Amino acid sequence: MKKILINSNPWQTRIAITKDGLLLNIYYAASAQKTLERAYFRGIVSKILPGIQTAFVDIGQERAGFLHISEIDRELAIERISKQAPLDDDEDGEAKKPAPRRSSGRPDISKILKEGESVLVQVSKEPVYEKGAKLSTCFTLPGRFIVLMPNIPRIGVSKKIEDRDERMRLKSIVRGHLPEGMGAIIRTTSQDRGEQELVKDLTVLVGMWQSIQEKFAQAEPQAKIHEDIDLSLQAVRDHLDDDVEEVITDTKKSQSELYRFVKNIAPEYASKIKLYEGPCDLFQFYGIEKQIEMALDKKVSLKSGGSLIIETTEAMTVVDVNTGRFTGKSNMEDTILKTNMEAAEEVARQLRLRNIGGLIVIDFIDMALGSNRQKLFKFFEKTLREQDKFQSVVLKISEFGLVQMTRKRSGKTLQQQLMQNCSTCTGTGVIKSVPTESYDVLGKIRDELEPATHGSAVTLHVHPQVFEFLTSTQYNAILDLERKFSIKITLLSDKRLEVDSYKIEKT
Repeated sequence: MKKILINSNPWQTRIAITKDGLLLNIYYAASAQKTLERAYFRGIVSKILPGIQTAFVDIGQERAGFLHISEIDRELAIERISKQAPLDDDEDGEAKKPAPRRSSGRPDISKILKEGESVLVQVSKEPVYEKGAKLSTCFTLPGRFIVLMPNIPRIGVSKKIEDRDERMRLKSIVRGHLPEGMGAIIRTTSQDRGEQELVKDLTVLVGMWQSIQEKFAQAEPQAKIHEDIDLSLQAVRDHLDDDVEEVITDTKKSQSELYRFVKNIAPEYASKIKLYEGPCDLFQFYGIEKQIEMALDKKVSLKSGGSLIIETTEAMTVVDVNTGRFTGKSNMEDTILKTNMEAAEEVARQLRLRNIGGLIVIDFIDMALGSNRQKLFKFFEKTLREQDKFQSVVLKISEFGLVQMTRKRSGKTLQQQLMQNCSTCTGTGVIKSVPTESYDVLGKIRDELEPATHGSAVTLHVHPQVFEFLTSTQYNAILDLERKFSIKITLLSDKRLEVDSYKIEKT
C-alpha cells in the first residue's frame, strides 16, 4: 500500500510518496523560494526572434521566459493573423471580408505577437541551467478528476482507463458540461466516479479560469495573477486514491489544513489524514532520509547484484546496466534477461524519483535472442505506462543494444534541487591529477623566476600533495631550476594552499 508522508518545517516542506516502504516520489517546497510552474503571468513581449520562431516574454523573473510558436494556441494564432490580413474591396470601394492568405508552410510568430504588448502566459517548465522559464498560451488548470484546457477544444482520457465503455461514459459527462470552446483531460482518478463529482470539479475549474481572465485585465505588467495550491495540497490532490493507505503529517496545523481540503474534495478519504507524534523525525522513522541520499548517488544497486550507473548532462541522461556479481543458476542468456528486467523496473522508478526528463539513453546488457529483446522492450514500456504519470515515448532496442526514450520534463531534477556544482571541478566531475598540477606549478614558477636577480634565494610554498610529489619524484626539476637561475630554492609544504596554488617568497 502507498503512503503520503508530509514533513513540515518553518524553512521547508517535504512530501514523500512511498509504496511498501520504497520511495517513489519526493517533492520540496522552500518557504523562501516560490515555484513558477503552472503559474499565470501578465507578461510583456520583450523580443521576437522569427528565425527560431520564439518570443521572449518578461514575467518579472531573473531571466525572460521563452515562448515558442508551438506553445501558442491555434485560436490565438488565427485571430492575430486574421487581423492583419488585407481586405478585399467590392465594386463600390467598401471593405469586404479578409482576403484569403496563401499558406507559407508555417505561421510566422512575428505576425502573432508584437514587442511591447501584454500577453497572458502560463509557465509550463521551471527555469533550467541558463534557460529561462518555458511559457505557453495552451493553458491548463488541474483539478482532482479533470485538467481543464480553457482554449483547446479537445477531450482526452487517461490511457490508464482501459475500459472502452467507461471512457465513453466519462467523455459524455464532460462534453455535456464543458463551456463552448473549452477542452479537458480526464484523469485516472475519475474512473467509476459519479456525474455529480465530475461536474463539481469541472465547475470549480471553469470559475477559476474566469477569475484568471478578470485578474489579467486589471493586473500590472509582469504581475503573477494565479498560482497553483500549496505543494502538500497538490500532492494529496494528485496522489490520493484507493491505493493510498494513509496521509501522515507531523504538525497539527498541516493536519488541519489537509483534513479540510480532503473533506471538501474527497470526503470519503478524510479518515486517512493522520498525525505523526513519534520521538524521531518523520522521514527518519520511515527511512526516507537514507533513500534520498541513495537517489543522489549515480550508482544504484539491484537486488540481483547488478547495478545501474546514471549520468545526467544538460543534453541527455545515460543509464548503463551492469550484471555485477549476479551469475544466475542457468545459462548466461537467462541471467542477462533477468538482470535487464529488474533493471527496467528500477530505471522507471529512478526516472520518476529523480524527476529526470528530456532525452534518455539506456544501455541494457546485450542479449542474443530477439525474443528476449522484444520481451524486455514490452515490459519496460508497460512499466512506464502503469507507474509513471508523465508522458514518455520509447523506441525499440537498437542494433547497438540501446533503448532511446524521451520523458516529459517537469520542474527541476532532484539533483538540481539538492546539489550544486563542486567549487573545485565546477561540475565536470574530474580534476587535474597531482602530477599534472605539479607540472603546471613548476611551469609558473619558472616563468616567475626569470626576471629574478641571479644569486638570490627563494622559499617556495606548495600544497602538501604537490610537495610530496616534487620531493619524491621530481626533485631533479627543482635542482635544474636552481642551476638555471643560480638561486637557492627552499621547498615548504603549506596545507592552506589549494593543489593548483603556490607562493614564492624572495629573500
